[in-house]
Amino acid sequence: MYRDFETVRFFKEINRGTPAAAASIQGSEAYPLVYGTVELYRGEEGVFVRACIFGLPQGKGTCPADFFGLHIHEGTSCTGNAEDPFADTKGHYNPKNCPHPAHAGDLPPLLANQGFAWCAFYTERFSIEDVIGRTVVIHSMPDDFHTQPSGDSGTKIACGVIQRL
Repeated sequence: MYRDFETVRFFKEINRGTPAAAASIQGSEAYPLVYGTVELYRGEEGVFVRACIFGLPQGKGTCPADFFGLHIHEGTSCTGNAEDPFADTKGHYNPKNCPHPAHAGDLPPLLANQGFAWCAFYTERFSIEDVIGRTVVIHSMPDDFHTQPSGDSGTKIACGVIQRL
């Protein structure tokens, strides 16, 4: 467990450090403007994740939600078919066979503003080694955190493969 000064030191190191792994995110053919990075930094007992995504679709009307599901999937390729361009990402990364939203790959949603989203969080659900080669997927809707098996987060609109740096 981190003491306050250790936590501050850790986040300062992250902000000037180099990630240990990253995924370059690209939108599907239907969402070609979506791109960005998801970076993974080593923590003492877990992983600090930072996402910076551009070109997300913007909601319409007076009160658009503009939240998007973000998950690590068990598949190792951002390929698919006509119905699901990222079908080969498979399901959420879930090595302990937990119910949703306790999958290791269940991450906080992205909140976009004018198509841009930035998110950072710390997790001890997986190590960097656990997820190298797996995929990060952005979904068209926010995760509802209760629907089984994957939070009813809509279609997969963007994807990237996590690679060691």
